[in-house]
Amino acid sequence: MKKVISTTQAPAAIGPYNQAIQVGNMLFMSGQLGIDPATGDFVAGAVKEQTIQSFKNMQAILAESGFTMDDVVKTTVFLADMSTFADMNEIYAAQFTGAFPARSAVAVKTLPKNGLVEIEVIAVKA
Repeated sequence: MKKVISTTQAPAAIGPYNQAIQVGNMLFMSGQLGIDPATGDFVAGAVKEQTIQSFKNMQAILAESGFTMDDVVKTTVFLADMSTFADMNEIYAAQFTGAFPARSAVAVKTLPKNGLVEIEVIAVKA
């Protein structure tokens, strides 16, 4: 049975989707942009700041569902410009302890609301 996960500590969905769906011990999270849930706007700064906020949003959704960053097994990172990969990667690396999850990183033509980075995750509770 699937369970919808939603928290006000992360931006609300801006379309016909949910922040995350939990199925048993697995969590499938929609991509998180660098949007401050309190304002609905992107945080000030560039890709580093948006990456930090993306992870804050992600952690809020994980917490709402009883998961942690240690449960993340796969991430997909979408960048508006691959030349910002090193800046994103610096922030990304600091978010995990122990083994890193599997990851894909791709550049896309445009992200929602013209964001600079969007990150989605799959988490599994052992």
